[in-house]
Amino acid sequence: MAVWDDVVGQDRVTAQLAAAARDADALVTAEHAGERPRPGEQPEPQTSADRGSASQMTHAWLFTGPPGSGRSTAARAFAAALQCVSPDRALGGAPGCGFCDGCHTSLVGTHADVEIVRTDLLSIGVKETRDLVRRSSLSPAGGRWQVIVLEDADRLTEGAGNVLLKAVEEPAPRTVWLLCAPSVEDVLPTIRSRCRHLSLRTPPVAAVADVLVRRDGIEPEAADRAARATQGHIGRARRLATDERARARRAAVLKLPLRTDDIGGCLKAAQELIDAAGEDAKQVAEDVDTKETEELRAALGAAAGTGGRMPRGTAGAMKELQDKQKRRSTRTQRDSLDLALVDLTGFYRDVLALQMGASVPLANDEVRDSIHRIATSSTPERTLRRIEAVIACREALDRNVAPLLAVEAMAVALRAG
Repeated sequence: MAVWDDVVGQDRVTAQLAAAARDADALVTAEHAGERPRPGEQPEPQTSADRGSASQMTHAWLFTGPPGSGRSTAARAFAAALQCVSPDRALGGAPGCGFCDGCHTSLVGTHADVEIVRTDLLSIGVKETRDLVRRSSLSPAGGRWQVIVLEDADRLTEGAGNVLLKAVEEPAPRTVWLLCAPSVEDVLPTIRSRCRHLSLRTPPVAAVADVLVRRDGIEPEAADRAARATQGHIGRARRLATDERARARRAAVLKLPLRTDDIGGCLKAAQELIDAAGEDAKQVAEDVDTKETEELRAALGAAAGTGGRMPRGTAGAMKELQDKQKRRSTRTQRDSLDLALVDLTGFYRDVLALQMGASVPLANDEVRDSIHRIATSSTPERTLRRIEAVIACREALDRNVAPLLAVEAMAVALRAG
């Protein structure tokens, strides 16, 4: 299975990446053979179809696309293709076989020359970025490429972005930066101007269902239902198809539009949404925080024989970990709320489709009765205002408005229509 098989519904992007990987492989092969090109010189493409700047290898790439489009999957696949050591390449085979040691270790995250960076915090700071820049200056241990995959480039602070800019402007000879963000506007103009831009689209529902069946072994009917409910969001579709709790949370969210008949119902529904998001954050804390704390205590020398007391001078390290865990809990709660709001937007999208007589399948067919009830008791104008209220709530959460206040305001706006 080639590394590109998991990049769903992005044929144009994978063609560009495959061509760049061939050029990169030709460059490495030429250097290993002693045919080292002059600084800044690009290798000749292997076929006439590959000629042109779009197929050339470059040192910095920016993958953008809506949530669920698979931008980080595409970046990882490209990283694996750059590290491919399949012997078939000498016989004309394309890099990115998916089976060799270079491909496999890159995809699972254990390759010595592939650094995959993701954050469960609200932002990526200067300190973390400086560590990445130092890493990028090292020569690749395997002799091919030093690849840095930054999955949350949109979360770089302004200071961190300025630190990264220098590394992108003057990269080490064998370093490749792969940045992922929802849109080009989420990245500093000075950085994006130095990257080759690849724009991914939301994959078709059928393609997402197919990959769930093929890769995750999910029953076709369940895969189709999950792909349709998430409108092509690969990660959410997989979670919905495999996690009973996620399905229960979504079912509860889809009942909210029927619970806004009075102010009391609005406020109660808002509180339940916040409580559910808090429960998600609490579960993450139970799963991760305790383990992290115990590991740090052991590393700092808190022996069991001393009653668990911490050595002197270690309080700062424990405080730093607690602050990190608090920021992660905040992001987990916000992400959970955002998923609920996305589901709510999908509900009103289906309502609007019925009101306008659109010949499109419903994303939430399992609650068709509720959708029909709302559609017949309101107008398209009111439905659009309700969608705008959900979008306004998401924007308020991005601006750090108190979650309960933002959700209560949305629920009241849904009632007013």
